[in-house]
Amino acid sequence: MRGFKTLAWAAAVSTYLLIVLGGIVRITHSGLGCGDHWPLCNGHLFPPLNDIGTLIEWSHRLVAALVSFLVVALAAYDWWLNRPSGRLAVRPSAVAVLLLILQIALGAITVKLELPAWSIVLHLGTAMLLLAVLLRIAMDRPLAVPTLGSRLLLSLAFVTVLFGALTANVGAAAACGGFPLCNGQIWITAGPLALVQWIHRLLAYSLAAGVLVWAWRTQSRAPLIVLGLVVLQVALGATLVLAGLPRGVQAAHVAVGSAVWAAVVLAALVPAATNTEAPATAPGPR
Repeated sequence: MRGFKTLAWAAAVSTYLLIVLGGIVRITHSGLGCGDHWPLCNGHLFPPLNDIGTLIEWSHRLVAALVSFLVVALAAYDWWLNRPSGRLAVRPSAVAVLLLILQIALGAITVKLELPAWSIVLHLGTAMLLLAVLLRIAMDRPLAVPTLGSRLLLSLAFVTVLFGALTANVGAAAACGGFPLCNGQIWITAGPLALVQWIHRLLAYSLAAGVLVWAWRTQSRAPLIVLGLVVLQVALGATLVLAGLPRGVQAAHVAVGSAVWAAVVLAALVPAATNTEAPATAPGPR
């Protein structure tokens, strides 16, 4: 079953890279680098790449094509491995394919409608869910019943990521001056854009506090890794605001934010792996 796990990890890593590259597309304003054409790029399958925006957007689409191939191949491989046993119920790999289809549709809608914020946020949210499912498959371990705390942290991390995307795509990234407060205020009076960013900050602070409690109570390595990533992410957020939104820091913020989500998902799986005794025979792919 090593080949199946390798394929699952390849799909998960490629999805993470796709999310980061999608952030770079936004940061460099390359979302319409291929015009409003989809799936072609400026009317071509292989367009001239003499414009940096076209190069970045086309690279994003190529990685998306790679992810699509890997996810479909993973589902087909899963079906083939389980076909002799008759275990053909809905499996995580099938869920990944459904999320992939939704992701492709949202990508097309985003381009055709010329980058509305709501579709970009949904596009990112679907990508994060796809990454979580692929990580769950790659771990190839049975899951315990999620605790209330782990469900809350997963939900909080997901909502924080979505509000981060909303903040970036509605132009709210520069609406709050200073750090950790918003324009020196707790009760925001600077308008709706400042409120959007302030909610994102409050969610990030809440996530940091929740992970800190989680790490303190469990005293295990996985929550500590998550805590380190969250602290780094908050530091990058502060640098963004105080340094005037430099593009390099924006890209790092996207990369670390995606890593925080992936780490929370993986850490939520670790207790099940350590508390569940291995069966006498090797399990099939999950």
